[in-house]
This record gives sequence, structure tokens and C-alpha cells, in this order.
Amino acid sequence: MKIELSALEARVIGCLIEKQITTPDQYPLSLNALVAACNQKSNRDPVMELDDATVQNTLDQLARRHLVIEKSGFGSRVMKYQHRFCNTEFGTFKLTAHELAIVCELLLRGPQTPGELRARASRMTPFSDVGQAEGVLEGLRTREDGPFVERLPRESGRRDARYAQLFSGPVALPPPAVEPPGAATAQAAPSDARLERLEEELRQLRAELEELKRRVAQS
Repeated sequence: MKIELSALEARVIGCLIEKQITTPDQYPLSLNALVAACNQKSNRDPVMELDDATVQNTLDQLARRHLVIEKSGFGSRVMKYQHRFCNTEFGTFKLTAHELAIVCELLLRGPQTPGELRARASRMTPFSDVGQAEGVLEGLRTREDGPFVERLPRESGRRDARYAQLFSGPVALPPPAVEPPGAATAQAAPSDARLERLEEELRQLRAELEELKRRVAQS
């Protein structure tokens, strides 16, 4: 895969894709609208507080890589911006509506489960069920020109594994949790205590059984 985005570039591209789909009448976006989209508190993880200069610098970087183009509105001198990330006449990189919605959500919110993606991406295109979202994710994971997503190891306490986008490079996984010294002993202690109780109860039952046998024999 030739596209590799920084965290800021991923946020800008994700916002441009999102607004193109959800508010087409307001797309392309002005710098002010794009800054507001990047700093939006809903459907963003992490929430950012970017200023105009930072977003403009990110747009300039993306423009140099031909991933964003400037487009002034009809009768307006306000510069507007649209993405060339995919599905344009300028390149061969194409995504279906479902693939694009899931990629957009991953760019905006980071790793998510198929269930979370199905619920959140449905605002851009409907998904019939979680199985459809899983199928789209597996397609993105196994594409010949990809992979574009990666299935992360299932975390402790989570029922489902999460998927992450690979347009920002390899996913940095947190190191495995290390138990503090003595934790294993502390966890094993209750089991040892239970075992000792069971053994004591067994000894008592055997003693009672022997006593009953003795009394039967004497009667």
C-alpha cells in the first residue's frame, strides 16, 4: 500500500470523506468548516483542538502528495478543499460505499469492533447486520492491493476483536500486561485453601464412614 498518513492527515482525510457523504451540499469544505469538523466532539477519537494554521499546514502536505485539491466555490473567493484519497478520476484506488464508510470511521475513531463499525458507519451507508460489516472488514484485510485493515488480538474483557486501519502504517500494539510480583501466588492461595478444606472434609467423611462400619459390625 502506497498511502501512509500521519495522525493529522488521517483526521483531515476522514473528515473530508465524512462530510462528502453526510453533507454533500456543504462539500467541498472551507478551512473554517474543516477545522470545525476536525475538532468535532462527536464521532472522534481522540478529540482534538487544532487551529487554522495546523489544519492548513496538513492540507498543504496532502496537496503536495495529490491527496487533496483546492477548489474555490462558484462566485466565491473562499478556498475550499476536497479529497482525492479514493474513488476519483485521478487514480485507480477504488472503494465500495461500505468499504469507504468503514475506512472513514477507522480514520476518525481508531480501532473498533465490527459491531461498533456497523452502528457508526450506518449513518453513511446502511449495513444489514454485523455479519455484513465483518465481511467488508475481511475483504479490506485480504485485498490484493492491500491489506487496508488489520484484525487486532482480542483484548481481555472484550468479547470481539477490534480492527484498525493500516493507512497510517503498522498498528502499535500495547505490551502484554505484566503481573506484579506475588500476583500469581496471591491468585493461587485461594485455590490452595479450598483444596485443603476439601481434603479435610474428605478425611472427616472417611472417619464417619469407618465409625458407621464399626457400629454395624458390633450390632
